[in-house]
Amino acid sequence: MPNGTSSASPRRPWMATAIWGWRLELFLSFGTFLVLAVSTSLGSSGPLLVAAAMVLVLRQRPEIRRQLLHHVRINRDHRRLHAALWNCMVIGRNGSIPKVVRSAVLPVGQRYLLELPIGLHAQLLERSALELAAALGAREVRVKASPVNTRYVELAVIRSNAFPNVLRSPLVDRIEVSLWEPLTFGVGQDGLAISIGLPEHNLLIGGEPGSGKSVALSTIVAASALDPSVHLTLLDGKHVELVAWTDVADEFVGANQDEAVEVLEELRTIMDLRYETLAATRKRKMVSTDVEGLHVLVIDELAFYLRGGKKETRELFAELLRDLVSRGRAAGIIVIAATQKPSHEIVPTWIRDLFSFRLAMRCTSSDASDTILGQGWAAQGFSAASIDPATRGVGYLLAEGGVPTLIMTPYLSDDEIEVIADRAFEQRHSA
Repeated sequence: MPNGTSSASPRRPWMATAIWGWRLELFLSFGTFLVLAVSTSLGSSGPLLVAAAMVLVLRQRPEIRRQLLHHVRINRDHRRLHAALWNCMVIGRNGSIPKVVRSAVLPVGQRYLLELPIGLHAQLLERSALELAAALGAREVRVKASPVNTRYVELAVIRSNAFPNVLRSPLVDRIEVSLWEPLTFGVGQDGLAISIGLPEHNLLIGGEPGSGKSVALSTIVAASALDPSVHLTLLDGKHVELVAWTDVADEFVGANQDEAVEVLEELRTIMDLRYETLAATRKRKMVSTDVEGLHVLVIDELAFYLRGGKKETRELFAELLRDLVSRGRAAGIIVIAATQKPSHEIVPTWIRDLFSFRLAMRCTSSDASDTILGQGWAAQGFSAASIDPATRGVGYLLAEGGVPTLIMTPYLSDDEIEVIADRAFEQRHSA
């Protein structure tokens, strides 16, 4: 028997499960028949009058009609899942299939919380994911164990592609943003929005050229610019990726290592002053009500500043960056860095490992993916080398959840960036 299921005859026959799945329809049919039968006491026209009244109520109360249709659709989806579980022999030792505790509609399919019978666990169910997807006619079935109770699993039935050719950024229509609140960073494979909290975190973005690193950076820079309380420092090794934001940035440095070092030294001084203020007020970290505001340091083409130029300059840059990443969190300093491949030859491991958030865009190999996310994730199925090269802006995000999540980041065109930058400049000027 597949998946370690029992070969004994099921104690709960599949027919009983099927009948239970039709319980709403059977109840409605029986109830309607009973009402019509009783209505004959009103005369020969009684059933017709009662039927007309029922139709009138459903017409006049669309919320009742919608609720009935909603429950009918839910039961239909549950019946399909029950049939797939039986047909794929996903059965526990007691002859039962997993029980649907609750379900929800996703933008790209359905999600179920299942209670597993004795003899089944998440890994066994995951082995049947391909069979279940085929039985359900879905693109994919994904299984996730409950972090609280291993008796429960979350099963997502994905029926359509969550990643469009271009994902529009919600920031285009935003007037103002608070970076203290979670930032919508993209959508996951289930079509739901993925958010990250940037305060007290730093983000490292890596991937091959053309994978969409600049796309991801644009979202963070745009959100930072739309928060008038945020101080923005930009280091652009190519001098063109971040140039549209120069009017809203406190500091902008292009391909100049000496200037970059000066800016980092100034930022370290700001950090030290903030810690003096925290110590004087007996506080451990900055909060949203502090007047100083968050300070976001964005570095594009990090390898340029760490590998080129004079040895003493790049070593000083590396030390300053390490200090900001390691000590800046409580002082409200957020470091966002992007590079093609943050290997130890490019980015020293004692800097790379300090980044709590990682985003691995498309990579040429699993080793390169592990260089960004951390050793061992590719072997567990989280490899950025498996990302379709034609899909830009898609990557594995390692953030609060502790497990990499495949996401697509929104795309901002040059025109949209100009519009947002102008809006941010006006807000900061008026503030």
